[in-house]
Amino acid sequence: MANKKINIGGYEITESSRPYMIAEIGINHNGDINIAKKLMDAANATGWHSVKFQKRTPELAVPEAQKNQPKSTPWGDMTYLEYKYKVEFEKPEYDIIDAYCKDKGMGWSASPWDLPSLEFLLKYDIPYIKIASASNGRDSMIRAAAESKVPVIMSTGMTEMEEIDHAVEILEKYGNGDYILMHTNSAYPAPVGDLNLRMIETLKKRFDCLVGYSGHEANLEPTIAAVVLGACAIERHVTLSHEMWGSDQKASLEVHAMDMLNKRIDAVFSALGDGVKYMSEAEAAQRKKLRTTD
Repeated sequence: MANKKINIGGYEITESSRPYMIAEIGINHNGDINIAKKLMDAANATGWHSVKFQKRTPELAVPEAQKNQPKSTPWGDMTYLEYKYKVEFEKPEYDIIDAYCKDKGMGWSASPWDLPSLEFLLKYDIPYIKIASASNGRDSMIRAAAESKVPVIMSTGMTEMEEIDHAVEILEKYGNGDYILMHTNSAYPAPVGDLNLRMIETLKKRFDCLVGYSGHEANLEPTIAAVVLGACAIERHVTLSHEMWGSDQKASLEVHAMDMLNKRIDAVFSALGDGVKYMSEAEAAQRKKLRTTD
């Protein structure tokens, strides 16, 4: 059974808590730890709760058919496999990330794309494991994530409902109930008409669990709507500039947009209230001035 109260890095997530904010750096650092530091600085300065990266063992994570495909990059022409190694962070970089985030009091994690990458990440005190949409179907990795007893946040893009059913069965069987499903459309950027945000409510009803939203749209409004629909966690890709090289940059938020989104979510969450009828002090003053009785 899914838990409706999950502690992630000291932040208590419930159906009524202010959404937990994840800044998805992914591979937008382009293999440069200094770019990663600037993005961590941005997430911290704009009040996001954590940053997230992607961890791969390219030899295992890249499909065979893609490994030798030619790839033009800022570092020259190379195979797709060589490119994936070029932008991959290893232990020296993750040691820096771990220390950097600890110094700022901010959480960090990564999406493992294979079992060795999950085992690598679990050597750190990460507050959650993120299962990417592309990893749905990797049953052994989902099982290992559940067995770790670290909270699991799982995206549901590019899946049929039966596949989500299957993944949740694994989480329920091998985990401790600490998981959050993230409604996701995995197009980059995702067309607004395809976002189907009411799936947040559908997932809540079907699995009776905490549900968040991982957005890949180009603007802010759908993510704010997701909060209104009850998303308890929000994930958005972030970048220093849309003009940077990389396939995810265009669907990412620049620093000013990170700040705008977090502030708008603050305002919307405050406006939602708790659904219990009461009269505010401002209303009571108006009542005194305007209300008449027969």
